[in-house]
Amino acid sequence: MEFGFPFFFLITAVIFIAKTFKVVPQQHALIIERLGKFHAVLQPGLSFIVPFIDRVAYNLSLKEIPLDVPSQICITRDNTQLQVDGLLYYQVTDPKLASYGTSDYVMAITQLAQTTLRSVIGKLELDKTFEERDDINAAVVNALDEAARSWGVKVLRYEIKDLTPPKEILHSMQQQITAEREKRGRIAQSEGVKQEQINLATGQREASIQRSEGERQAAINASEGEKQAAINKAEGEAEALRLVARATAEAIHMVAQTIKQPGGLEAVNLKVAEQYVAAFANIAKEGNTMLLPSNASDIAGMVATAMSVIKPPAQS
Repeated sequence: MEFGFPFFFLITAVIFIAKTFKVVPQQHALIIERLGKFHAVLQPGLSFIVPFIDRVAYNLSLKEIPLDVPSQICITRDNTQLQVDGLLYYQVTDPKLASYGTSDYVMAITQLAQTTLRSVIGKLELDKTFEERDDINAAVVNALDEAARSWGVKVLRYEIKDLTPPKEILHSMQQQITAEREKRGRIAQSEGVKQEQINLATGQREASIQRSEGERQAAINASEGEKQAAINKAEGEAEALRLVARATAEAIHMVAQTIKQPGGLEAVNLKVAEQYVAAFANIAKEGNTMLLPSNASDIAGMVATAMSVIKPPAQS
């Protein structure tokens, strides 16, 4: 089967058109060389080039790219070896410089990151390398960013992933951490005992104060009670005396009124005579000594004498 000239022309036109149109994806850049010389940077979208004269020399990504920096041995200021690896984040900001500024910008920033990291760690002691990781990361980023400008690359971040000391140093550090924790535990325990003793002393002092206050209040209450009891007793005795005096006065008044009645005087004298005779009878029962009047044998005279104790009032 033979193909004629029109068919060959058609094939040539299709190839020419295909090489003329270039579609650049988002966050990408194409470096175009014309006859071996830099010509243009194609931005995302549809672009046109001259086939067989222009060619795509480099296809660069403009995204932020993470780069794993290989681990390496670094020596600290106190001559301790550390195995360090990190992660670098960079972004191409100038496609032309990234293409022609260095033969391999990835290897360049990787090597520079390692040498800068060794230099920064060499200025620090072992303990400081664990405490100042942020400062180490910032120092590496500043050094890389300054050098990578001529390569069209922007170093965004650097993060240390691992800091691994030798096994002997690691074991010594673990012993130091254990001793420090035990020390803090003993300090905390002693502080607890101290606080407990302070609390006990404070509690005892407050209890003593409360007990003294209670005893004082109890003594006040007791004295108030005794005072009120004495007042009540005195008032009771005074009231009793008043009642006795009132009763005596009423009795005397009644006797006086009775005497004024007909036959009252004789009744009173009879009562006095009975008590007089009863008094001599009681004297004989209660003692060995008896006191008798001179006319004790004259019973009638005694009665007459007793009955004459109360005499009627003289008539005016």
